[in-house]
Amino acid sequence: MRIDFHTHTFPARIAAPAIKKMQASSHAAASLDGTGPALTASLQKAGLDCAVVLPVATNPAKVQSMNDLSLRLSGHDGLLYFGCIHPDQPDWRQELDRIAAAGLRGIKLHPVYQGVDFDDVRYLRILERAGELGLIIVTHAGDDIGFPGVVRCSPAMIARACRQVGRVPLVLAHMGGWNLWNEVERHLIGRDVYLDTSFTITRTGMEQFKRMVQNHNPDKILFGTDSPWQSQLKSVESIRACGFDSALTDAILYRNAASLLRLE
Repeated sequence: MRIDFHTHTFPARIAAPAIKKMQASSHAAASLDGTGPALTASLQKAGLDCAVVLPVATNPAKVQSMNDLSLRLSGHDGLLYFGCIHPDQPDWRQELDRIAAAGLRGIKLHPVYQGVDFDDVRYLRILERAGELGLIIVTHAGDDIGFPGVVRCSPAMIARACRQVGRVPLVLAHMGGWNLWNEVERHLIGRDVYLDTSFTITRTGMEQFKRMVQNHNPDKILFGTDSPWQSQLKSVESIRACGFDSALTDAILYRNAASLLRLE
């Protein structure tokens, strides 16, 4: 089962304006229209079987309704939805408990959009409780293409958070820190964290990307695309072009994610 561990969708009624707004702020063109059906069609075209969809809560008041939507949609059309949480949410503990009890596999955090540093106590308590519940935590890491120069989740912040919280199933998007990969190599490579490949190879260059993969735990690299912001087909081709042996390529494209998600 080939898995894209990092994708996004929007409800059909807001997808077009959301994509338009984000394209304007990021100066990047989306490869899809941001809807679930478009993502499912893209999976099939790229030879993928499943996508993890990561909702981002920019407002504490929206968290419960967003998680309700994830619960309704998850498991259909090859899409596995995570939950979301906001660090300023008053009932964050109860909502994490609800997410876990309902059967969602994990949560997404986005320190830039949520306006909180990753090593802030508001995130540390979420990491700790999510880990106790067995929830996977995915966080945006590094710079953000829509907010250049705003770093709320640097490799150094991540390392400090990991030292304080201990072992949790933590997935760092963009190979640990978008646009900060030299710092990633200094602070995070070799740590007990997962790195997803989304939006990385075309930015780092092939040699640095391969070096990071080869110096990290091979069981903790996850294929991701950040769809709709990168083509899934081209992203698969980029991984295959790295020239990794078949065992490592298979681990990246499906085996590691299937193990983490506890998929048969």
